[in-house]
Amino acid sequence: LCEGAVANSFVTVVEVNSGVASMARHASTQPTDVELQILRVLWDDGPSTARHVHEALQGAKQTTYSTTVKMLSVMLDKGLVRRDEEASPHRYRAAVTRESAGKRLVKELVEKVYDGAAMSLVLQALKGAKASPEELAEARQLLDELEGK
Repeated sequence: LCEGAVANSFVTVVEVNSGVASMARHASTQPTDVELQILRVLWDDGPSTARHVHEALQGAKQTTYSTTVKMLSVMLDKGLVRRDEEASPHRYRAAVTRESAGKRLVKELVEKVYDGAAMSLVLQALKGAKASPEELAEARQLLDELEGK
């Protein structure tokens, strides 16, 4: 995590109202890479304190504790996490499932990279990764189901 990641997690829009400029933040609902790292901690470990999230991230990202707290606050505003304020210290939990986040990211990837052709993504994934025999069998079963066999 870096300080710049916080700035990249939302778009700042300047609105001019009666000659006075005011700043409004419009958050993206899609998690950033850093937010996905935080979500992975929450998905894997369950409800966690900001301190636990910070310590879990230290293997992958060197950041300050205050940056982790700021990222959790941004994610709270975006609806990606929920905070239990009755617990002391506060505990954060993922407000989105791994599956729903994955579906949104895959949909965006299919649209942006493959012009809506989902099968192109599937073929690329199977070619680019070493699929296990079990994964290949699962893919065959899915194809059979889609073909109505």
